[in-house]
Amino acid sequence: MYIVELTEPTNFEHSQRPRPSPGAEEVLVRMNHVGICGSDIHYFQHGRIGEYVVESPLILGHESAGEVVAVGRDVEHLSVGDRVALEPGVPCGECVRCRTGSYNLCPEVVFMATPPDDGAFAEFVAWDADFAYRLPASVSTRAGALCEPLSVGIHATRRGEIGLGDSVLVTGAGPIGMMVLKAARAAGAGDIIVSDVVPSKLARAEKAGATTTVNVAEEDLSDAVAAATDDNGVDIVVEASGAAAAITSTTDVVRRGGTIVCIGLTQDDDIPISMNELVDKELDLRGSFRFKNTYSDAISLLERGAVEVEDIIDFEMPMNDLTAAFERAQEPDVIKGIVTVDSE
Repeated sequence: MYIVELTEPTNFEHSQRPRPSPGAEEVLVRMNHVGICGSDIHYFQHGRIGEYVVESPLILGHESAGEVVAVGRDVEHLSVGDRVALEPGVPCGECVRCRTGSYNLCPEVVFMATPPDDGAFAEFVAWDADFAYRLPASVSTRAGALCEPLSVGIHATRRGEIGLGDSVLVTGAGPIGMMVLKAARAAGAGDIIVSDVVPSKLARAEKAGATTTVNVAEEDLSDAVAAATDDNGVDIVVEASGAAAAITSTTDVVRRGGTIVCIGLTQDDDIPISMNELVDKELDLRGSFRFKNTYSDAISLLERGAVEVEDIIDFEMPMNDLTAAFERAQEPDVIKGIVTVDSE
């Protein structure tokens, strides 16, 4: 089968590997669409993310959807011809995190495109059938691939307990910030403020339902939030940029008794945050890592038309142009690129 693997930073090699056979509890999926994630770009640029280092050729891509072409002998809920979205993390199912329901925190998880586990820029992928979700006829595999970033947004919305009428600030209008905006809107949030430094991304956030947008390259975020909330601050801040200035500002822009949820990964672990405000305002500060039990809900939102995801796609390119696709995905105005997977 045709694959593309990262052999060293900025270098993809196109090659062939034997077509895998599904295990007893797996399905074999012919990939149709794979999204380019920020983590993919980071591996492409640097060959590592923190302690995860690309030490041998690695297939990137973990936002994926395709068609089932074979099923393992113990798989009963899926059939050949089903179109599926693949949840990219398969946990061990045995550790305390898995047994208590937080399988997203499993230390033994096999996660696509995280060294040493290969991802989805391949013609075929064999995957645990319990983490393959059938797509209804009305949901394309383009949208199915984006169930992954939508799941990140859903999980962050749940971590923040965003509900009816809540005011929300989303810092960062990239793919994750946009998915948080969409998930929060679907959860019934009231006013949603989105901040970024790229005007075109803010315009798209406004079109997607943001009630206020703030260009923090030109405006002071605290002043803008105060003006939008009658000096009360927002109920929940979801930090989706990883920018130090945005993280530092969270305690200032959230109301007393409010909640801060951090998704964005940073270049520097040592970012100052006001502990006095954290205590004096009795704030809840929460991390949000990947997702759990979100894919069925993400697909339901897409099927019902409650959330639109294909509007964040800026381009679609074939896998045989993967280097060019990754280069384009790094352009400032781009939110999301999609790769079509075909035979070379």
